[in-house]
Amino acid sequence: MARGIVEPQTEPQTLREWREEFEAAAKRPLAQRVRYAFIKTYKPVLDDAEYRSFDTMEEYREWCDRNLPDWLGYGRV
Repeated sequence: MARGIVEPQTEPQTLREWREEFEAAAKRPLAQRVRYAFIKTYKPVLDDAEYRSFDTMEEYREWCDRNLPDWLGYGRV
């Protein structure tokens, strides 16, 4: 494991466990790794329609402001 990437207070046992998990994952076939790499999470409003289209980016941004919860991160800053 590269030095400086992990927090200095990380326990050696935790680092060993991470290394073991990484090595086990690296031995899995690529198709299995890709299948497990993506976790489907329901996103309220966004997932409730098959698709949406907007004529302008401004319309899209206004729709996001009106309809999406803040925690999804689609709001303006």
